[in-house]
Amino acid sequence: MKLLNKLFPLLIVIFLSLFAVLPLFNSGFFPMHDDTQVARIFEMAKSLSMGSFPVRWVPDLGYGFGYPIFNYYAPLAYYTGAFFVLLGINALMATKITMGLAMILPGIFMYFLVKELFGKPAAVVSALFYTFAPYHALDLYVRGDLSEIFGYIFIPLIFYGLIKSYKKRNIYYFSITALGFAAVIISHNLTALMVAPYLFVLVLILSFVFTKKERFKTAGYLFGSLFLGIALAAFYWIPAIAELKNTNVMSILGGGSNYADNFVCLNQLWSSPWGFGGSAKGCIDGLSFMIGKLHIIVSFAAGFIGVMFVSFKKYIKFQRITIAVLLLFLGFLFSCLLTLGASKSIWDIFSPMAFFQFPWRFLLMATFFASLLAGAFVYLTSFIPFKKIFPHFVIELAAILIIGVLYLNVKYFVPQKIVNVDLSYYTSEYALKWRISKISDEYLPKDTKKPQNAAQALLDKQKFSFNSTPIETASNIISVAGILVLSIGIIKFRKKYDKAT
Repeated sequence: MKLLNKLFPLLIVIFLSLFAVLPLFNSGFFPMHDDTQVARIFEMAKSLSMGSFPVRWVPDLGYGFGYPIFNYYAPLAYYTGAFFVLLGINALMATKITMGLAMILPGIFMYFLVKELFGKPAAVVSALFYTFAPYHALDLYVRGDLSEIFGYIFIPLIFYGLIKSYKKRNIYYFSITALGFAAVIISHNLTALMVAPYLFVLVLILSFVFTKKERFKTAGYLFGSLFLGIALAAFYWIPAIAELKNTNVMSILGGGSNYADNFVCLNQLWSSPWGFGGSAKGCIDGLSFMIGKLHIIVSFAAGFIGVMFVSFKKYIKFQRITIAVLLLFLGFLFSCLLTLGASKSIWDIFSPMAFFQFPWRFLLMATFFASLLAGAFVYLTSFIPFKKIFPHFVIELAAILIIGVLYLNVKYFVPQKIVNVDLSYYTSEYALKWRISKISDEYLPKDTKKPQNAAQALLDKQKFSFNSTPIETASNIISVAGILVLSIGIIKFRKKYDKAT
């Protein structure tokens, strides 16, 4: 019974999160912008079954030449889906399971992060705000960006690992940080690039604002966990960067994918029509860029209460937590700013940001901070003297916010339509070598002569070589070395702990 009581808040999160994945239980599937997910999982499983690891090339995409998709496109979501395929589940169902995990796991990790910061009631609120954010629904049911959704999973885990590592020097939390950051990198490289500056700032704040002694030692320890995560993911990101010049990927940075043409208008963050179209220049788009009305309201409410607490001496004992809340609020505002045309000068100065293509990708970070602030709002109100009037004020407020976010946002967690298709629609020879190959061919070698029609694509042809390059081999060694370092650290800590107990 004690265990059930302890787990009950988390069970609430998991149960309510199921409403985000109900469409996945339908037969058939739904169309999406990146309608390649089933084929990629199928091809990943096929490559693994052929003995390829880590998988870089797949045999049938690339118009049948073979395609180095996983040399450049982050593979973790597809390894996950392929795992289920290798267990005997067909690729379509494996894709649905993978998507379901990608929708439920973010709330679980957010729960543990906010529980550490603000307690259980706040943790349940933040977890469900994170799960039921409009951008989360947009990523799956409109865009179909499985990799970005996987990156969404691990962001709270990295922050949790850093905060726990700061509080308690423990190899397990060090490992959580390293593995979490590695997971983001090999889930979605753009999400990793996006979150890295925020992690850098967090480490500096923990080390030089909240630490009185051994500041540089603390910074070295926390940065060390992040650097180990980078090393663990080296097998992916080093070849992806070093060999990018051999592809046509730079061609996708122009045209409709130019960041300058895809800034969001301020009013769209508050309210914009839900749609299944694309991003366009100006304030009228085919898809929605709203953060969520309740997300915005509670973010500003938490920021306001934070300012009030800093202003009144009565709450001076809560100074550290209120400073943390204000920093979260600044993170929210800055993330919103990066989606707007007012930030164009920042985008122009930092040229690598062009790879994001769409400034509204920073809605991911705005959503993250808004979800944290929802929990902070619940926590901060617990110090306001309402107990005489409302004895269970915090629980009641949490329940109202949960009902509110579900009422407002569950309706977005549905696809445009369900299509009665089976596995063959995504994995037939025609689908793999022509229809799916056309959706993504930017990673083909530059000198590839592409077929002009399906008949040409279906012809037998000489496949590209799958041999590893020296760069790929070296990157594999770095990742293995990272695994060994982490394993040795855990073993040593465990022996030390056993002796102490």
